[in-house]
Amino acid sequence: MTTKQRYEGVIGWFGEHMPAAESELQYKDPYQLLVAVILSAQCTDKRVNMTTPALFEAFPTPQDMARATAEEIYPYIKSISYPNNKAKNLAGMARMLCSEFGGEVPSDLDQMQRLPGVGRKTANVLGAVLWRKEVMPVDTHVFRVSERIGLTTGSKTPLQTELKLERNIPSHLLPVAHHWLILHGRYVCTARSPKCSECGISPWCRKFAADNRSK
Repeated sequence: MTTKQRYEGVIGWFGEHMPAAESELQYKDPYQLLVAVILSAQCTDKRVNMTTPALFEAFPTPQDMARATAEEIYPYIKSISYPNNKAKNLAGMARMLCSEFGGEVPSDLDQMQRLPGVGRKTANVLGAVLWRKEVMPVDTHVFRVSERIGLTTGSKTPLQTELKLERNIPSHLLPVAHHWLILHGRYVCTARSPKCSECGISPWCRKFAADNRSK
Protein backbone atom coordinates (compact mmCIF):
# COMPACT_ATOMS: atom_id res chain seq x y z
CA MET A 1 0.00 0.00 0.00
CA THR A 2 1.33 3.42 -0.92
CA THR A 3 1.28 6.36 1.46
CA LYS A 4 -1.16 8.10 -0.89
CA GLN A 5 -3.54 5.12 -0.75
CA ARG A 6 -3.29 5.01 3.05
CA TYR A 7 -4.14 8.69 3.38
CA GLU A 8 -7.04 8.37 0.93
CA GLY A 9 -8.47 5.39 2.80
CA VAL A 10 -8.14 6.94 6.26
CA ILE A 11 -9.52 10.33 5.17
CA GLY A 12 -12.38 8.68 3.30
CA TRP A 13 -13.42 6.59 6.29
CA PHE A 14 -13.31 9.47 8.75
CA GLY A 15 -15.10 11.76 6.32
CA GLU A 16 -17.96 9.28 6.11
CA HIS A 17 -18.17 8.22 9.75
CA MET A 18 -17.03 11.34 11.68
CA PRO A 19 -17.89 14.32 9.46
CA ALA A 20 -18.56 16.71 12.35
CA ALA A 21 -15.79 15.87 14.82
CA GLU A 22 -15.05 18.72 17.21
CA SER A 23 -13.26 19.61 20.44
CA GLU A 24 -14.49 18.02 23.66
CA LEU A 25 -13.37 21.04 25.68
CA GLN A 26 -16.30 23.10 26.94
CA TYR A 27 -16.13 26.85 26.28
CA LYS A 28 -18.33 29.81 25.42
CA ASP A 29 -15.89 32.25 23.81
CA PRO A 30 -12.26 32.50 22.61
CA TYR A 31 -11.02 33.53 26.06
CA GLN A 32 -12.53 30.44 27.67
CA LEU A 33 -11.14 28.15 24.97
CA LEU A 34 -7.68 29.67 25.36
CA VAL A 35 -7.76 29.07 29.11
CA ALA A 36 -9.06 25.52 28.63
CA VAL A 37 -6.38 24.62 26.08
CA ILE A 38 -3.62 26.00 28.32
CA LEU A 39 -4.97 23.85 31.16
CA SER A 40 -5.28 20.78 28.93
CA ALA A 41 -1.52 20.37 28.42
CA GLN A 42 -0.66 16.91 29.79
CA CYS A 43 -4.14 16.73 31.30
CA THR A 44 -7.39 15.17 30.12
CA ASP A 45 -10.21 17.23 28.63
CA LYS A 46 -12.53 15.56 31.12
CA ARG A 47 -10.54 16.91 34.06
CA VAL A 48 -10.33 20.38 32.46
CA ASN A 49 -14.11 20.43 31.94
CA MET A 50 -14.60 19.59 35.61
CA THR A 51 -12.33 22.47 36.61
CA THR A 52 -13.26 25.38 34.36
CA PRO A 53 -16.85 26.15 35.51
CA ALA A 54 -15.74 27.41 38.93
CA LEU A 55 -12.68 29.09 37.39
CA PHE A 56 -14.81 31.01 34.89
CA GLU A 57 -17.33 31.93 37.56
CA ALA A 58 -14.51 33.52 39.54
CA PHE A 59 -12.82 35.09 36.50
CA PRO A 60 -15.49 35.47 33.80
CA THR A 61 -13.47 37.85 31.62
CA PRO A 62 -9.80 38.34 30.73
CA GLN A 63 -9.92 41.58 32.70
CA ASP A 64 -11.03 39.72 35.83
CA MET A 65 -8.23 37.19 35.46
CA ALA A 66 -5.71 39.95 34.70
CA ARG A 67 -6.43 41.49 38.10
CA ALA A 68 -5.75 38.19 39.84
CA THR A 69 -2.46 36.81 41.07
CA ALA A 70 -1.24 33.31 40.35
CA GLU A 71 -1.84 32.53 44.02
CA GLU A 72 -5.50 33.55 43.64
CA ILE A 73 -5.95 31.43 40.50
CA TYR A 74 -4.19 28.35 41.90
CA PRO A 75 -7.02 27.05 44.18
CA TYR A 76 -9.36 26.78 41.20
CA ILE A 77 -6.94 24.65 39.15
CA LYS A 78 -5.09 22.69 41.81
CA SER A 79 -6.52 19.38 40.54
CA ILE A 80 -4.97 20.02 37.10
CA SER A 81 -1.48 18.80 36.21
CA TYR A 82 1.29 21.36 36.91
CA PRO A 83 -1.08 23.80 38.64
CA ASN A 84 1.61 26.19 39.91
CA ASN A 85 3.10 26.78 36.49
CA LYS A 86 -0.30 26.99 34.79
CA ALA A 87 -1.58 29.49 37.37
CA LYS A 88 1.41 31.74 36.60
CA ASN A 89 0.83 31.35 32.87
CA LEU A 90 -2.87 32.16 33.14
CA ALA A 91 -2.20 35.29 35.17
CA GLY A 92 0.49 36.43 32.73
CA MET A 93 -1.59 35.50 29.69
CA ALA A 94 -4.59 37.50 30.90
CA ARG A 95 -2.47 40.57 31.69
CA MET A 96 -0.84 40.55 28.25
CA LEU A 97 -4.17 39.83 26.55
CA CYS A 98 -5.61 42.96 28.14
CA SER A 99 -2.56 45.23 27.87
CA GLU A 100 -1.54 44.38 24.30
CA PHE A 101 -4.61 42.91 22.60
CA GLY A 102 -7.51 44.79 24.16
CA GLY A 103 -8.75 41.67 25.93
CA GLU A 104 -9.36 39.90 22.59
CA VAL A 105 -7.63 36.66 21.64
CA PRO A 106 -5.58 37.49 18.53
CA SER A 107 -6.36 35.45 15.43
CA ASP A 108 -2.75 35.84 14.25
CA LEU A 109 -1.12 32.64 15.52
CA ASP A 110 2.36 34.14 15.77
CA GLN A 111 1.01 36.97 17.91
CA MET A 112 -0.89 34.48 20.04
CA GLN A 113 2.32 32.60 20.79
CA ARG A 114 3.65 35.68 22.56
CA LEU A 115 1.16 34.99 25.36
CA PRO A 116 2.54 33.11 28.41
CA GLY A 117 1.64 29.43 28.26
CA VAL A 118 0.85 29.50 24.53
CA GLY A 119 3.08 27.44 22.25
CA ARG A 120 2.69 26.31 18.67
CA LYS A 121 0.24 23.49 19.47
CA THR A 122 -2.01 25.68 21.61
CA ALA A 123 -2.08 28.44 18.99
CA ASN A 124 -2.86 25.91 16.26
CA VAL A 125 -5.72 24.46 18.31
CA LEU A 126 -7.25 27.93 18.72
CA GLY A 127 -6.73 28.65 15.04
CA ALA A 128 -8.32 25.41 13.87
CA VAL A 129 -11.26 25.46 16.28
CA LEU A 130 -12.17 29.15 16.27
CA TRP A 131 -11.23 30.32 12.79
CA ARG A 132 -10.97 27.08 10.79
CA LYS A 133 -7.38 27.90 9.94
CA GLU A 134 -5.70 25.25 7.81
CA VAL A 135 -3.27 24.05 10.46
CA MET A 136 -2.66 20.71 12.17
CA PRO A 137 -2.20 20.84 15.95
CA VAL A 138 -0.19 17.82 17.11
CA ASP A 139 -0.74 16.50 20.63
CA THR A 140 0.31 13.12 22.03
CA HIS A 141 -2.68 11.36 20.43
CA VAL A 142 -2.07 12.80 16.96
CA PHE A 143 1.65 12.08 17.22
CA ARG A 144 1.11 8.46 18.31
CA VAL A 145 -1.75 7.58 15.99
CA SER A 146 -0.10 9.09 12.90
CA GLU A 147 3.04 7.02 13.40
CA ARG A 148 1.21 3.83 14.35
CA ILE A 149 -1.17 3.72 11.42
CA GLY A 150 1.45 4.89 8.95
CA LEU A 151 0.56 8.47 8.14
CA THR A 152 4.09 9.34 9.28
CA THR A 153 7.27 7.29 9.34
CA GLY A 154 10.01 7.92 11.85
CA SER A 155 8.77 11.31 13.05
CA LYS A 156 10.86 12.45 15.98
CA THR A 157 9.04 15.66 16.89
CA PRO A 158 5.50 17.03 16.81
CA LEU A 159 6.65 19.57 14.19
CA GLN A 160 7.79 16.80 11.84
CA THR A 161 4.41 15.11 12.25
CA GLU A 162 2.58 18.41 11.71
CA LEU A 163 4.40 19.17 8.47
CA LYS A 164 3.94 15.65 7.07
CA LEU A 165 0.20 15.66 7.81
CA GLU A 166 -0.22 19.15 6.34
CA ARG A 167 1.48 18.00 3.12
CA ASN A 168 -0.79 14.96 2.69
CA ILE A 169 -4.21 15.99 4.03
CA PRO A 170 -6.26 18.37 1.86
CA SER A 171 -5.86 21.77 3.48
CA HIS A 172 -9.58 22.43 3.87
CA LEU A 173 -9.89 19.23 5.93
CA LEU A 174 -7.06 19.99 8.39
CA PRO A 175 -9.26 21.61 11.09
CA VAL A 176 -11.53 18.54 11.31
CA ALA A 177 -8.76 16.00 10.64
CA HIS A 178 -7.08 17.20 13.82
CA HIS A 179 -10.18 16.09 15.76
CA TRP A 180 -10.43 12.81 13.85
CA LEU A 181 -6.98 11.77 14.99
CA ILE A 182 -7.37 13.03 18.57
CA LEU A 183 -10.70 11.27 19.13
CA HIS A 184 -9.47 8.10 17.43
CA GLY A 185 -6.42 8.06 19.70
CA ARG A 186 -8.49 8.82 22.77
CA TYR A 187 -11.12 6.13 22.33
CA VAL A 188 -9.96 3.50 19.80
CA CYS A 189 -6.25 3.64 18.98
CA THR A 190 -5.30 3.99 22.64
CA ALA A 191 -1.69 4.02 23.81
CA ARG A 192 -2.08 0.67 25.52
CA SER A 193 -4.25 -2.13 24.14
CA PRO A 194 -5.61 -0.40 21.05
CA LYS A 195 -9.07 -1.65 20.06
CA CYS A 196 -8.05 -2.96 16.63
CA SER A 197 -11.10 -5.25 16.35
CA GLU A 198 -13.36 -2.18 16.61
CA CYS A 199 -11.29 0.06 14.35
CA GLY A 200 -12.81 1.23 11.10
CA ILE A 201 -9.48 2.26 9.59
CA SER A 202 -7.69 -1.05 10.24
CA PRO A 203 -7.67 -1.87 6.47
CA TRP A 204 -5.24 1.03 6.00
CA CYS A 205 -3.28 0.66 9.27
CA ARG A 206 0.40 -0.20 8.97
CA LYS A 207 0.63 -1.73 12.46
CA PHE A 208 -2.52 -3.81 11.98
CA ALA A 209 -1.09 -5.23 8.75
CA ALA A 210 2.28 -5.94 10.38
CA ASP A 211 0.65 -7.66 13.37
CA ASN A 212 -1.39 -9.91 11.08
CA ARG A 213 1.64 -10.82 8.99
CA SER A 214 3.48 -11.94 12.11
CA LYS A 215 0.71 -14.32 13.23
